[in-house]
Amino acid sequence: MTIRKVIDALERFAPLPLQEGYDNAGLQVGLTEAEVSGALLCLDVTEAVIDEAVKKGCNLVVAHHPLIFRKLACISDGDYVQRTVMKAIREGVAIVAMHTNLDNARGGVNFKMAEHMGLKNVDFMAVPRVVDDVDGASGVVGELPEPMEAQAFVEMLKERFDAESVRCNELLTRPVRRVALCGGAGSFLLGDALKAGADAFVTGEMGYHEFFGHEGQIQIAVIGHYESEQFTREIFRDIIGRECPGVRCVQAETNTNPIKYL
Repeated sequence: MTIRKVIDALERFAPLPLQEGYDNAGLQVGLTEAEVSGALLCLDVTEAVIDEAVKKGCNLVVAHHPLIFRKLACISDGDYVQRTVMKAIREGVAIVAMHTNLDNARGGVNFKMAEHMGLKNVDFMAVPRVVDDVDGASGVVGELPEPMEAQAFVEMLKERFDAESVRCNELLTRPVRRVALCGGAGSFLLGDALKAGADAFVTGEMGYHEFFGHEGQIQIAVIGHYESEQFTREIFRDIIGRECPGVRCVQAETNTNPIKYL
């Protein structure tokens, strides 16, 4: 099984045209005709992740966040991105990223978040666009099996996503049933969540001023960027296991979350 065949399987699930215009998903580093010795699945790519891949005999790293996001003017030891590219090439490790195309795909990042929350009747918040027979859009909305008090809802999020804390606006006095969500930096969808009639909006990042003016209107719950997208590795595992039988998949043990709570 070649690296190209694994990439093709991932891109059939989440076609690259589904990514946002600013993104750089797809192949980042490496030779696609090499045979896969193993795939290390992760959220971010760092030097430590490449070291883990080599140690575990994996010559392919499948990540959510692109290592190469902006143009590289040179490849030296100037920053961690350049050093990681150099190490990957030196060790013969290919890197592929499935980013906003996986965010936007049906069954992608947001659907996986909804699954871990136990939501039912999950679908896109907006009318999806269709690419290569795959439909996609930003953000999803679904329903809890039973209404929850806002405090209990927030505690559930902390437990399900192993979050150190959840940043919220003032707690709702009515129960939460309909939930909108977007992994990562999803604050741009708050307005869509309101239009969708959501009682709560869950995302990974949100700015200070965006919390204002929604008291009693919608429960905002910000769980952390890494925390919201950590289960992306499960999606990679399932796609490769289904489409590329025989390819060994290893979920990375390296915790790449750069944010620490003291």
